[in-house]
Amino acid sequence: MVPHPFRVERVQRETADTFTLTLEPAAAGIEIRYRPGQFNMLYLFGVGEVPISVSGDAASPVPLLHTVRVAGAVTRGICELGRGGTVGVRGPYGTPWPVEQAEGSDLLVIAGGIGLAPLRSVVYHLMAHREKYGRVAILYGTRSPDDLLYRSEVEQWRGRFDLDVDVTVDHAGLNWHGRVGVVTTLIQQAQFDPDNTVAMVCGPEIMMRFCVRELEDQGVDLGDIHISMERNMKCAVGFCGHCQFGPEFICKDGPVFSYQRIADLLDVREV
Repeated sequence: MVPHPFRVERVQRETADTFTLTLEPAAAGIEIRYRPGQFNMLYLFGVGEVPISVSGDAASPVPLLHTVRVAGAVTRGICELGRGGTVGVRGPYGTPWPVEQAEGSDLLVIAGGIGLAPLRSVVYHLMAHREKYGRVAILYGTRSPDDLLYRSEVEQWRGRFDLDVDVTVDHAGLNWHGRVGVVTTLIQQAQFDPDNTVAMVCGPEIMMRFCVRELEDQGVDLGDIHISMERNMKCAVGFCGHCQFGPEFICKDGPVFSYQRIADLLDVREV
């Protein structure tokens, strides 16, 4: 429960309201380990703390990378710190993406907007262990070209012959020469074996619902579809009850869930 001090080494602007923080331990002896999909609590002294997924490479956990969207006093203050500032970090918390269980299967990584940040560590893992998986498709959709995260990195992924990377935007101007449409249209065009596919989906809840519906229509089993339910987390250890989701606590039972496990809860209004 006690945060460790970390020093801000870099603040990289991704979009108009989203930044990636590079954090280094401010003191010796701080052990850093996490698995793809887990999150940390970032604490701004005197203001508060927020849960943010780790968006770096779990195989090289130092420095810590966190992609943060400015959405309140804490995130605004953290992103305004600049190099040399200090934030408190505690974690990691939560369940990871099932990258080991997915070995031997085709893999769909489907992200909407800032949902690519929690899935970025999955992509790093896949590239490091590419021989353990079948076909791999990374499908990414945002509202507009201005909302794309990790632009140069996504272009590097698209240059690999062992990954299928497709990007779409909901709307765009004349300078955009890529796909236009919702991310579910990319699922229809992806190449995968529905009987041997694991899907990992992260984005706005409405986007995830439609992606799951499309995947189910394509024949993917609901037990092989995993989503990240990052909402309402506050203490990270299940004490406060703020993120209770029926019988589940998002912070300690999630944030990554098999869709089959929570499908009934998603249909209950106001849960």
